[in-house]
Amino acid sequence: MSPHLPILREVFGYDAFRGPQQDIIDHVAAGGDALVLMPTGGGKSLCYQIPAIARARNGLGVTIVVSPLIALMHDQVGALHEAGVEAAFLNSTLSSEEAFDTERRLMRGEITLLYAAPERVTTAKFLGQLESLRERGLLSLFAIDEAHCVSQWGHDFRPEYRGLAVLHERFAHVPRVALTATADALTRADIVERLQLQDARQFVSSFDRPNIRYAIVEKKDATTQLLRFIEREHTDEAGVVYCQSRKRVEEVAEQLVQAGIRALPYHAGLAPELRQKHQNAFLREDGVVMVATIAFGMGIDKPDVRFVAHLDMPKNIEGYYQETGRAGRDGLASDAWMAYGLQDVVNQRRMIDESPAAEEFKQVMRGKLDALLALAEATDCRRARLLGYFGETYSGQQDSGGGIYMPYCGNCDNCLNPPEVWDGTDAARKLLSTVYRCQQASRSGFGAAHTMDIVRGKLTDKVRQRGHDQLSTFGVGADYSEQQLRAVLRQLIALGALNVRSEDGFNTLELTDGSRPVLRGEQSVLLRESVTAEKTSRSKSKGRTAPTVAAANLGQEAMVRFIHLKAWRAEVAREHNLPAYVIFHDATLAAIAEAAPQSLADLQGISGIGTKKLEAYGEQVLQVCRAS
Repeated sequence: MSPHLPILREVFGYDAFRGPQQDIIDHVAAGGDALVLMPTGGGKSLCYQIPAIARARNGLGVTIVVSPLIALMHDQVGALHEAGVEAAFLNSTLSSEEAFDTERRLMRGEITLLYAAPERVTTAKFLGQLESLRERGLLSLFAIDEAHCVSQWGHDFRPEYRGLAVLHERFAHVPRVALTATADALTRADIVERLQLQDARQFVSSFDRPNIRYAIVEKKDATTQLLRFIEREHTDEAGVVYCQSRKRVEEVAEQLVQAGIRALPYHAGLAPELRQKHQNAFLREDGVVMVATIAFGMGIDKPDVRFVAHLDMPKNIEGYYQETGRAGRDGLASDAWMAYGLQDVVNQRRMIDESPAAEEFKQVMRGKLDALLALAEATDCRRARLLGYFGETYSGQQDSGGGIYMPYCGNCDNCLNPPEVWDGTDAARKLLSTVYRCQQASRSGFGAAHTMDIVRGKLTDKVRQRGHDQLSTFGVGADYSEQQLRAVLRQLIALGALNVRSEDGFNTLELTDGSRPVLRGEQSVLLRESVTAEKTSRSKSKGRTAPTVAAANLGQEAMVRFIHLKAWRAEVAREHNLPAYVIFHDATLAAIAEAAPQSLADLQGISGIGTKKLEAYGEQVLQVCRAS
């Protein structure tokens, strides 16, 4: 048994470690360096919080937690206080008097975990304070959260993280643990190099989130599709909707509100006070849908987000995985839903090509985008594709006939409703031939819409003016719909057989080396049949409003207790200015409601109730249960 299991039980109220937590905690608590990759919801925080508590109890002093987000610091420190742990943060929300008091407590060795942003940690003043703590044997551990931010290859690079190399240079004998939920092999190698973790032990957990159902649909009318998805699957449930632009965020939030959904916008263009107000509402209230740019999300610990939707395609799989991972942190059924179209591909390609970055960086970013395109266009198991990107082989399989076993997860759209596939090779060759002939005839490139008009034989003004109705490929694909040709173009871009280039402010198509095998008939282009409706429903009746997924299986009397417990928790959370889940998770309330406890002894052993919470809230919980 791990010597740290008593802390898990006493402080956090859990009976057993999950996955690799025990090995990580034992290693870090013993003074070892570590790089930890663990999916969102996998319990990363405990991997440094328990070692911090253990080392502090052994007189080794404070753990410094490097965190990029003020909101996350506040909520994690609040949660630790609720569990009876001395924790604090230093950030711009503190008054000078509050900051001075925190620094005084720090230097006295009264704090177990101190959260601070990388900009503060690398200042001369703070480094001087750390030197003083080390000299007195009171500097225990460095925990670098969201470690992918140090890598230029990661999806959320933050230059200020680069300065954290100073921690190893100046405090070589103080152990360090770097943690992230998302990093491919390239990003992982960059983290190791930038943070000088070459001798650190690496713990790489499975990236699989089996409770998340993945679905990617062809974009037609994205907002209408989103509304249908929410109304059918997630009435009155919390979710996040990601859009690429601030304008789009505002538009979608307004449309959801008009449809009777409690939606709030969040983007960097809003006043800081309004952003904070909206974030607090999302964290502290039930059933709020946040419509946001990627400015929102990192470090959001809300456990009961039931869906994450993308109305625009992210830049890469890391970003997609990180963002979808904010759904279902409580381990209960959740959805990752994305609407995706040709324009998304064009926009992402253009942003890469027009960026001022070096060509090496652009090439890597194109490769990452291509991997996401392949995921979106896939006709086989999406989970297997997603895990394969991170170097993990998915073990789930199903006999597809004739003794041929294919990856099968049973919880993505392709596995649940295998798409019909059609051979788009002929259409692909006609499109590529048209791109080639346009370039020959006009010495310039043309966009997707114009190319499709030529192939379909559509005599527009532009086609006539350019003389492209005289091309040999004019009308050769008249039997294909525009929807089919768009799907072929997406697949050709995903295959690398077509490139999108920005030319004088316009997006144009150009052939690549990958065009040749398709043109010669050496490479087939198989595409998923376009569908008009998504068929991944969990058969949830429209308008059903269960109080929470966690309580779905409770009996009538237990459900009454659960509802009363939630109302009590909301009051306590307001008093403490904390999200409700910091007091108790829904799963803990559901377990209490089902147990119908009559004494404090009955509450002991319920997951999520540690010693401090039992002392603080035990009698109140019993009163609520007795009165229900």
